[in-house]
Amino acid sequence: MAIQYPFFRTAPIMKVAGEPPVEWVDPSSGHRVVRLTQEPGSQSLYFHQNAFPGSDSTTVFQGPRGLCTVNIRTREVELRAHGEVSHVVAAKRSHRVYFLEGNTLYEAHVDRKENRAVANLPAEWTWGAGLTLNADETLLAGTTTENGRWYTEAMPRSRWFSALFEAHLPTLIYTVNIKTGEIRVVLRGKDWFNHIQFSPTDPGLVLYCHEGPWHKVDRIWTVRIDGSGLRIVHERTMAMEIVGHEFWNPDGRIIWYDQQTPKGKEFWLGGTVLATGEKLRYRLNRDRWSVHYNVSWDGKLFAGDGSSHRMVAKAKDGKWIYLYHPQGGELKWKRLVNMANHDYGLEPNVMFTPDGQWVVFRSNMHGKVHAYAVEVFYNEA
Repeated sequence: MAIQYPFFRTAPIMKVAGEPPVEWVDPSSGHRVVRLTQEPGSQSLYFHQNAFPGSDSTTVFQGPRGLCTVNIRTREVELRAHGEVSHVVAAKRSHRVYFLEGNTLYEAHVDRKENRAVANLPAEWTWGAGLTLNADETLLAGTTTENGRWYTEAMPRSRWFSALFEAHLPTLIYTVNIKTGEIRVVLRGKDWFNHIQFSPTDPGLVLYCHEGPWHKVDRIWTVRIDGSGLRIVHERTMAMEIVGHEFWNPDGRIIWYDQQTPKGKEFWLGGTVLATGEKLRYRLNRDRWSVHYNVSWDGKLFAGDGSSHRMVAKAKDGKWIYLYHPQGGELKWKRLVNMANHDYGLEPNVMFTPDGQWVVFRSNMHGKVHAYAVEVFYNEA
């Protein structure tokens, strides 16, 4: 059975007349925005999936015809793999992209335009969410359920999240040796494992989460690929506290996350220093809260994808792509893109380019879904 994606949400189509512009300057911020994709229905990757295969200017996206790359400077698009693919992640150094087609794991070489099969995952692995590549680019890791049927075809989409959480199916974390195709199981359990991410510096350390309603789980964990060193990163300190949408600092020292104490009341960009357990927090006004945060590759800036009034922060003016700058224990912010016409049923999922000059995101602000990029041009002075 092919690995299934019941949680993939197709963006709502908004009634905005005309073709999306190719380029414009946002009058609210003065920042240049470019449309990276040509075909409606094209999306950039999830916020913590590396989308840049060894290049500042080339990024990966998923389009109607398959897996594509686009040059941010020239907007030239190339098709890399036909058909429906999933679990896409790019190598940071070696100009390669990895993805699943059904249960077969592939490697695509961006420069040589060659694809090869790396491994065939077991047919009974019926669901998964994302791949991650380790720091020395020798191993991939992922999560899956084993022999579990936790939903029905007639189940409303709104029930899928709670249904998987409540099912307590046998789940696991696995690794795949890129050279040999060897598959190993790292960890088994009956919690819903998700958001798997290798450390950017330690090739044997994995970050993952116990997925589910955030106020019901101690969410963020790390484990070594031999199954040792299982560790919780943040334990809740009060009723209804939530942390989530975790991601690594580029130096591998800190794990960052959205933190609310309690849910919907106080908003923070939180972090845990792994070596010491020290907690870091930057307070955010609810209008400046974002569904996802991300960090620049040099660790100096953060970006956020904003939110709508229907989300947990109930923001009155939150529909923006934000740039955040840590300064003196505070998080200074700047608006990059006005997202007033974006339907947050599709989450924008911001990510910095490796050179820090652009923030890439997905949006339906002009009707159909496309991938976009906004220039940062941040001046610390």
